[in-house]
Amino acid sequence: MKTQRRRLLLALAALPVASLAHAAGAPLVEVWKSPTCGCCKDWITHLEANGFRTKVHDSGNTAMRSRLGVDVKYGSCHTALVGGYAIEGHVPAREIQRLLKERPVAIGLAVPGMPVGSPGMDGPDYGGQKDPYDVVLLRKDGTAATYQTYR
Repeated sequence: MKTQRRRLLLALAALPVASLAHAAGAPLVEVWKSPTCGCCKDWITHLEANGFRTKVHDSGNTAMRSRLGVDVKYGSCHTALVGGYAIEGHVPAREIQRLLKERPVAIGLAVPGMPVGSPGMDGPDYGGQKDPYDVVLLRKDGTAATYQTYR
């Protein structure tokens, strides 16, 4: 009985260490946003719920967008950086995971504007409404292509 109890206690003690190791291996998304933007906070929660770690800066969105080479026409309320890629706006975690897996030669991904129904713009205040939108792959040559369509 003492051996079983000891094994159980050792297993329980190891859980936090295993969780930290998993979290440390999760991709880090660094986000620049307004300190008062609720939809940005909801998008960050979406990322965290999908296995990403986040580091948040409550200023510098416009400057970071420019520094990363994201044209203002693709702009939104927050800019992020993950794995060397720019992420502009309410890009679903699924598309960020795909980007990191495929590793295309690109600046990153964008969801221009703030489409209702995209992650962070999908809370109860929107009453289940979903507007169609595209996730756009921003190429280094200044062109863009549809990466994923949401209808």
